[in-house]
Amino acid sequence: MTSSRAQNVVRIEPGGSASASRTLPVECPIAIEFNGIGYAVMMATPEDLEDFVTGFSLSERIVASADDILAIECHETPMGWIVRITLSPDHVEPMLARVRVRVSEGSCGLCGMENLEQIARPLPHVAAKAELDPKALFSALDNLREQQPLNAATGGAHVAAFCALDGTILCAREDVGRHCALDKLIGALARSGQSPADGFFLLSSRCSYELVEKTVIAGCPLLVTISTATTLAADRAEAAGLTLIALARPDAMLQITPPATA
Repeated sequence: MTSSRAQNVVRIEPGGSASASRTLPVECPIAIEFNGIGYAVMMATPEDLEDFVTGFSLSERIVASADDILAIECHETPMGWIVRITLSPDHVEPMLARVRVRVSEGSCGLCGMENLEQIARPLPHVAAKAELDPKALFSALDNLREQQPLNAATGGAHVAAFCALDGTILCAREDVGRHCALDKLIGALARSGQSPADGFFLLSSRCSYELVEKTVIAGCPLLVTISTATTLAADRAEAAGLTLIALARPDAMLQITPPATA
């Protein structure tokens, strides 16, 4: 799977221009099928696709664990990738229920009253308790760049990292999409048997409500993002007991929601 590609460009400077080459991150359609039924087409970087669709299945609440997925087959086509997932029989109906909801979703992401109700659907309360150690948070942030080879080559990829309570980065995944990067990370942890409750997520992106929801559903108690959080992200995080930290910089961070109480 190719995550980047060389592209001929023209470098424009105040004194003139010249031909050059630039490495760009690959973005392509990933068609996701469950038990032969088309579910969604996502735009993502075609790398770590098994992790991606596992995390996507968990975030969509189609499955409860990676064990509910019996098989994953990835096929490259001239137009993109098709990923075929085989679910255990007892998870087919939840998938079909979500398919019926997604039929009304438009390119903007949300259309119609049914989807407004989906946005307001209750989230589970985070059972794990957040561990707020400033030294650990800043240590993870200091070492995040080392986990971004695709971004280093292209300047155009997000990273989602899972960090131990002491700040050690245990796992990281990159993608052109921030949501896809987090799904890849969640999937990687699920496939390896690592519990997100034992650490925190660190993302190189703005924090929207979708990232909060994916974090909560994964069971991680603390989410840290490089850029700011939206109001809906803050509201959803507080309601679910997720500790949310945003605008993470080497000299300071902002705690948006209070730590979860026992």
